[in-house]
Amino acid sequence: MYQIDFKKPVHVYFIGIGGISMSGIAQILQNRGFRISGSDSRHSAMTDSLEALGIHICYGQKAENISESPQIDVVVYTSAIHPDNPEYAAAVSAGIPMLTRAQLLGQIMKYFKMPVAISGTHGKTTTTSMISKILLDAGTDPTLSIGGIFKDINGNTRIGHSDYFVAEACEYTNSFLSLFPKVSVVLDIDADHLDFFKDLDDIRHSFRTFCELLPDDGSLVINGEIDRLSEITGSLKCPVITYGMDAAFDYYATDITYDHFANATFTVHHHGAPDREIALHVPGIHNVYNAMAAIAVADLFHIEDRFILSALSAFSGTNRRFEYKGEVDGVTIVDDYAHHPTEIKATLNAAGNYPHKSVWCVFQPHTYTRTKALLPEFAKALSLADHVVLADIYAARETDHLGISSRTLQEEIRKLGHECYYFPSFNEIEKFLLQNCTKGDLLITMGAGDVVKIGDELLGH
Repeated sequence: MYQIDFKKPVHVYFIGIGGISMSGIAQILQNRGFRISGSDSRHSAMTDSLEALGIHICYGQKAENISESPQIDVVVYTSAIHPDNPEYAAAVSAGIPMLTRAQLLGQIMKYFKMPVAISGTHGKTTTTSMISKILLDAGTDPTLSIGGIFKDINGNTRIGHSDYFVAEACEYTNSFLSLFPKVSVVLDIDADHLDFFKDLDDIRHSFRTFCELLPDDGSLVINGEIDRLSEITGSLKCPVITYGMDAAFDYYATDITYDHFANATFTVHHHGAPDREIALHVPGIHNVYNAMAAIAVADLFHIEDRFILSALSAFSGTNRRFEYKGEVDGVTIVDDYAHHPTEIKATLNAAGNYPHKSVWCVFQPHTYTRTKALLPEFAKALSLADHVVLADIYAARETDHLGISSRTLQEEIRKLGHECYYFPSFNEIEKFLLQNCTKGDLLITMGAGDVVKIGDELLGH
């Protein structure tokens, strides 16, 4: 495998450089003196920001982007890029070394003494951002690679000059198995990405393997409520730190209350340490869990309590995580990235503590395989909303060959005795909402696709 050497910067070409993670890695290498170029299918805010840094980007992925480019030393690609991609094929034909995004991220990790990898089926971006916020406020000058837009840095990447490197670790296609963390976090393990994994046991096996990557002097921070936890943590040689809602765990929460915006205040206990009262400004019980994971990591790094408490209190979330967008005709609009039943349930439970007369959920399913594999779970989770409106499935990397559609999900929801509406276009959804939402209602646009556009259009109508 080709090895990146920070002491010998070379020309690195990124296929799909505008992706949230790829763009961040590109910036880290450019800061280290590497020559960076790449391609993407279209212009975006991310590609604009990269071009502003002097990075050359080709739009449209063509073989000549590789063959006609000045000497490329290594090509980086993501799991979304397949051998039939023209640039991929051209690089192979030219004999150019190639690395996956995860392999490159893992190699970068080796250059930091304190690399932290945050994994889990849900909550990675929020927890990574919480940890980042604490380290920033404590003045540790970390390098950050986040899978979403973190408001404090107005982006997804920060170039620091210390030993700290904080990065998300995604399980899809087992990419997190290419990393080299010193501290790992496992937030939860749920059935997802079933277009790649065979089943939940297959996913659990991958998380176990991820935990085994830790060195003996590393540390694992893990949700103690994960089912059959010992199968994941048993016989690990590094220390294992648990958190949850039970006093049997190393960190546990009590006295949880919510303010009128569903933000939690709670007491966190750590065996042998003084109790700490934490006041969050992000909603839902799931963020209590995320905060405990962040606190455990901060304690490993001996961050002072005053920085932990103030950072978590000031943390206002990341883009598309229960993000307040505005109001239209007295209707509050919130946008959320939830695209798995567990995430939907967490978001809608949080919404129950938020001011509202009725909760409207406009959901855009994400991928055909996920919708088909978890159809009953989606229906049950969405039924927590007072009113459900479905958009067409966002295909992402897939094509429709499974005979599944949003109408299928609509029928499943109706079987539960819950009314559900479906419209094939965003324009029809927007008209319906304007006619039916009333003052005091809470409208949540939800999904990992482009459903956010609906709220934006309503606010600009």
